[in-house]
Amino acid sequence: MSRFSNLLIHSNIQLPPPEPSSVAAPSLHRSPAAALLSFGSFLGTAIEEEVESDGRNLLAPNFSVPNNVLVPLFIASHSSTLNEALECLIETAKSSDGRLYLASKGEITNQNLFIEQNGVEILSTIISSMALTSGLDNGILRMLLQVLGNVSLASEQHRLVVWRHFFPLGFLDIARVQSNETCDPLCMIIYTCSEGSSERSVDLLSDQGMDIIIEIIRTVTVVAEAENSDDNVSQINHFGAQQAFLLRILSEILNEWIGDIVVPNEFSSCIFQILRNAVGVVDFNTRGKSSLPTGSGDIDVIGYTLSILRDISASGGPKVANQDEKGDAVDTLVSAGLIKFLITLLRDLEPPAIIRKAMIHNEAKDGTTSQLFKYCPYRGFRRDVVAIIGNCSYRKKLVQDEIRELDGILLLLQQCVTDEDNPFLREWGIWSMRNVLEGNTENQQLVANLELQGSVDVPEIAGLGLRVEVDPKTRRPKLVNAS
Repeated sequence: MSRFSNLLIHSNIQLPPPEPSSVAAPSLHRSPAAALLSFGSFLGTAIEEEVESDGRNLLAPNFSVPNNVLVPLFIASHSSTLNEALECLIETAKSSDGRLYLASKGEITNQNLFIEQNGVEILSTIISSMALTSGLDNGILRMLLQVLGNVSLASEQHRLVVWRHFFPLGFLDIARVQSNETCDPLCMIIYTCSEGSSERSVDLLSDQGMDIIIEIIRTVTVVAEAENSDDNVSQINHFGAQQAFLLRILSEILNEWIGDIVVPNEFSSCIFQILRNAVGVVDFNTRGKSSLPTGSGDIDVIGYTLSILRDISASGGPKVANQDEKGDAVDTLVSAGLIKFLITLLRDLEPPAIIRKAMIHNEAKDGTTSQLFKYCPYRGFRRDVVAIIGNCSYRKKLVQDEIRELDGILLLLQQCVTDEDNPFLREWGIWSMRNVLEGNTENQQLVANLELQGSVDVPEIAGLGLRVEVDPKTRRPKLVNAS
């Protein structure tokens, strides 16, 4: 049993003398949710009135509960004492069916009654009285969030009340509890309240909203790392529409305020880790037909984390949190293995359409078959990967050298083409090659020494002064100088 449950049951609550049962409204007799709400209203008032000097809200040692609160509670729990009623309801709440019964999920009458009886304010008071840490028993908090989630689904009025009572401090305190049990319903509540509301979406774009999103992202990262240490990553699917929505908001914030927002290096590392986790669960065996958002939580998480990393790595991009820290966000990401990770992703992808056309022509002539490739999960995936590599290599010799050592220069040359599935790929490819070659004689010499080995002409590539060649051993295409 949780600390909070024990507090409820073992507090010195005095029962009043019996009164006629008529003091309780008939509607309260029929609804367990209403009975709990009535008791919660009384409890919330008691908690508000009793504040100890250390700032923690606790129940008073002695106070009485009126019969119009107790009788509906006894009827709902089929009990005759307060202790029995609470024990019974706690046991009922441990099962999903029991929680559904108590919460009256989807019943608009109870959802309206919840608002009329200041239920959201009561839950806010109770949650604020709990010591919210990552080590607590999250069962009670999760149940309270499930109630909020059910209420927020009812109507715009319900969502507005939830938002007014919990944004920003209530959401922020809950977000700091690093638990998947509480993070999932919290994301659902924020998603439900924000989707379709321009005013609340603007709230999420504010500094206060960004603090909440960052805490949620940190929780997703910590929880995913813990689970990945025990299980096969291919079996993990953490990301839904709610997490993708929050990353989308964060991506829009960075893109709009790039250069003005302070980005901690820890945050950059968290985003990279989320990308790693999402890539581990996405199926790259199907070519994506749509741009972001795709409707797949996992794929959208990949897309928005790539967008965030692109903006973080941009020259003149977001400021680092501490100017005294060694290196910047790019150095932190490169040290964590970002370049190798992205080069590997790019190498495993099928070539752009223009180069595939050249390969098919060459294979038909030689009677050979190319290797199997992975596909872009959404339109623009290849472009986003190339953009980050290009940004990271801007005036960064260590990055330029690493790309060469990973045999990534020819791979990047291959991206300097138009591709209908990746708008602006050619521009980002040329930007990347410019940055990889700038001030790096070794890289410049490597490109100058490219040799022709059975190449194929494609007009679009020839216009760049390049030709496609297929390596006879690996069967992978390469781009070489046409001269």
